Amino acid sequence: MTSLELTHRHGDHLAVACADTGVELLRYVYRPEAAWESPKPYIHPLRTLAGHTVTGYRPHDHRWHKGLQMTASQLSGQNLWGGNTYVRGEGYLPLPERVGSMAHRGFDEVTVTADRVTVAERLTWHPHDGAPWADETRRIEVHEVRPESGSWALTWSFSVTNRRDRPLRFGSPTTEGRSAAGYTGLFWRGPRSFRDGVILTPDGEGPGLMGAQAPWLAFRGELDGADGHATLVFAHAPENDHTGAGGQHPAHWFVRNDPFAAVAPSFAFHDTLVLAPGATLTRRYRVVVADSAWDRERIASGLAAIAW
Repeated sequence: MTSLELTHRHGDHLAVACADTGVELLRYVYRPEAAWESPKPYIHPLRTLAGHTVTGYRPHDHRWHKGLQMTASQLSGQNLWGGNTYVRGEGYLPLPERVGSMAHRGFDEVTVTADRVTVAERLTWHPHDGAPWADETRRIEVHEVRPESGSWALTWSFSVTNRRDRPLRFGSPTTEGRSAAGYTGLFWRGPRSFRDGVILTPDGEGPGLMGAQAPWLAFRGELDGADGHATLVFAHAPENDHTGAGGQHPAHWFVRNDPFAAVAPSFAFHDTLVLAPGATLTRRYRVVVADSAWDRERIASGLAAIAW
């Protein structure tokens, strides 16, 4: 494994790089940005060990798509996603009075060891009027940097606690009536070159996996500016219970490779998730970022080699 280093530009971003190669693996930006885009922290750029960028930022079709970020597309009538809001029976409408934010409040931990960087953050979720609707604790870890396999791992965990005196209702455009648009939660937007990329789960392949359930989903895309491919693997932690069989709200994959590359392990794809006052929603995910085109066997062995 290679060693890691962290740079903190206070009030703006944290950057994690490989000390041996100088490649910046990610930049976690927490400065507030345009109100219309629902200000919130995000990761961009996200890079492979070879230095290839595998996220998109403010694309012309959706300016509020910013790399890898936590979102809430429908939250008790508010939009913590950005841009137009989907309204049942009317479609997408410009409703700035419904666009909220996720505000950075502080870091409780920023630690660096030779093989791991850990960032623990506090945030507050707000509707457009600024009321404190929810508190979030977030933990982002960079680890398992493995030059021999050309891969590294990012683990993203969050706990969101409802601070209102009434339930918070997490939904998506699909819960509001739009077919195959169940995006919400952790959301990745890929670079333009990843359009028409290969989508894989343990048992399926292709964009027809939209709305399906699986413990992991991988997206393999071709690179611009270099010969070859990169693979991103998105995986549920065991405690997420993505099927809902153990009592948790079930998760379904939102995934597209046309007209752009996007993945979200949505916890409110088909049905609304209701969070009672004082209750906490907790999820943990892993993203493995790899140079080259990984197949199912390599994905499965790579995930199995990293303990939760």
